[in-house]
Amino acid sequence: MSVKIGKEAEERACAYLEDEGYAILERNFYSKFGEIDVIALKESTLHFCEVKYSKRYDPIVRITPAKMQKIIKTIHYYLLTHKTRYDYQMDAILITNEKIEIIKNISY
Repeated sequence: MSVKIGKEAEERACAYLEDEGYAILERNFYSKFGEIDVIALKESTLHFCEVKYSKRYDPIVRITPAKMQKIIKTIHYYLLTHKTRYDYQMDAILITNEKIEIIKNISY
């Protein structure tokens, strides 16, 4: 996927989250372990969101166990460096041309 398409998907995801009452705290948070696409806050819970887009198939297949391990390490790094007391979870935001779907608290 091109950088342009990825950025457009993240824009759509953030707009959707804001419409659903989330506050966007950070986008594209990087660490030596990996990247978190969107970090949002809703009702005292931090949501670490992986955004995936596909026009041909279900985007969930693009979140592999290896990718999830990188995200988990990056979440731990974020929590250590930001000293937050919020609950937290990892969510997937799946985007196709027709819809946006959030899968909350994903794991493998």
